[in-house]
Amino acid sequence: MKTLYPLSLIIAASFLVSSFNTAENDIHSSKKASNIAAVYNSDTDNLEKLSKEFFKKYSDLKKYKSDIMSLYKKRALGTIWFDEDEINEFGSVLYEKAKKTNDLNIPYQKEIDELFSSSETKLSKIDADMLLSSLYVIYTQKNNSDSKKKISYNDTLKDFLNYSTIEQATASTTENVKVEYDQYYKLQDVLKKYKKLDRSNKWKPIVPEEVPYKDLRPDAVSSTIAQVRTRLYLLGDLKNDSKSNIYDRELMDAVMKYKVRNGFKPNYILAEEHIKEMNVPLSDKMETLKLNMERCRAISAQIASSDEYVLVNIPSYELIYVKNGKIQLTSNVFVGAPLTKTTIFNGEIDRIVFSPYWTIPQSIVNNELKSKMAEDKNYLAEKNMEIVNGQVRQKPGPDNSLGLVKFMFPNPDDIYMHDTPSKTLFDFEKRTFSHGCINVQKAKELAVAMLADYPEWTPAKIDKAMDGQKENSFKLSKKVPIYISYFTSLVNENGEVGFYQDVYERDNELDKILHTEEAVGIK
Repeated sequence: MKTLYPLSLIIAASFLVSSFNTAENDIHSSKKASNIAAVYNSDTDNLEKLSKEFFKKYSDLKKYKSDIMSLYKKRALGTIWFDEDEINEFGSVLYEKAKKTNDLNIPYQKEIDELFSSSETKLSKIDADMLLSSLYVIYTQKNNSDSKKKISYNDTLKDFLNYSTIEQATASTTENVKVEYDQYYKLQDVLKKYKKLDRSNKWKPIVPEEVPYKDLRPDAVSSTIAQVRTRLYLLGDLKNDSKSNIYDRELMDAVMKYKVRNGFKPNYILAEEHIKEMNVPLSDKMETLKLNMERCRAISAQIASSDEYVLVNIPSYELIYVKNGKIQLTSNVFVGAPLTKTTIFNGEIDRIVFSPYWTIPQSIVNNELKSKMAEDKNYLAEKNMEIVNGQVRQKPGPDNSLGLVKFMFPNPDDIYMHDTPSKTLFDFEKRTFSHGCINVQKAKELAVAMLADYPEWTPAKIDKAMDGQKENSFKLSKKVPIYISYFTSLVNENGEVGFYQDVYERDNELDKILHTEEAVGIK
């Protein structure tokens, strides 16, 4: 069995641990039933009343009535799928199992989906719990359709509410090796926390004391500082809220943590743009989380079956290289400008080219170079360019626009990753400068890491190949998968969520598609 990715391992492990903690409480829910008496009263008359009201509202479930209500009779009428105000992990596992069951006809699917994807639901806890119980009955019935024995739903439920259910679900997540599937659950966990924070009414807009606003730096004293402190405490970047209005060391560390995870330039300055981002409504943040959960469903599962890969995320301008189950390298990148967007796709790196020529696309020649060549007859020579077979190309060298190394992966848009002489561009927060290719800050380090298993490619040979004198192309014996993705929110290996700028405005596009599907009843 191949080594799993670190993201997959870390995310799955944290999911397993948190699931076990929740499971320990839920397994003994019958002991807690008296504490949930406010939800279901134990007298028969009230049970009948609840039953009548629920099945009048959800009439398509009447045929399952006796089976559904039997689950509550045996549990002293405590909730089954909730842990306080949140759906427990058993409810989440049930939902995922049901989604994967073919030909499962689920009445009120939209209402059930809403419990797991919407920031707000009109359903009461009673209705929500009973809908999940109906889902459990339908799911169990489908999976026991070949059995001639009458199903005891209460007995099957006892088996379901067990550690093994969580363990098996986690195992299937990692063995199904779909890192994004795990990322889906991490985003879902953050969504739950944000829902809870939203209900707490603790999220208040930060109202700057300074009008017009002036940047705040360490040692500044302002009521704005106290508000930022509270915000970062609520978000988990700060362990304690001292309420102090002094920009002290403790707040400096929290600001740095906040900035790094959200893709801002790592410094201690609190500019107006940072206050505006902190003031983005929780409802908007939750919608972003849901959109990126949806992206997790669509991404290729190949990433999880490979022990080596490169992952580029455009909104965070970041590349990671994973090898033998460990992150070997993380690098900043810059990507295509809005008019020449970097394509989002999966491919395979098959060649590394040192000291490359740059064959300039004809569109760039037509739109940018022809006028300059007409104005200055020495333009090509000055830029170390030449015309070969009717095409303009730039010769190898330190000033070559591709830098000293490029990474090739066949694709119809003819984009690739490469080094760049324009190192200062990596200092910008928003890094959309290229014509579509991916410019890598640590290009040489990436080449060294990828060639570590090729003994002929010693560091000395790599240095010589990158001296800019002669193009040297090496074909990899083992192709390396590359995934160019677009996530405007992601949870990192430390469990911290990051929100990134929607540079290509794809969130709105996806949101429209999803709402259109909902409107026409597409599941």
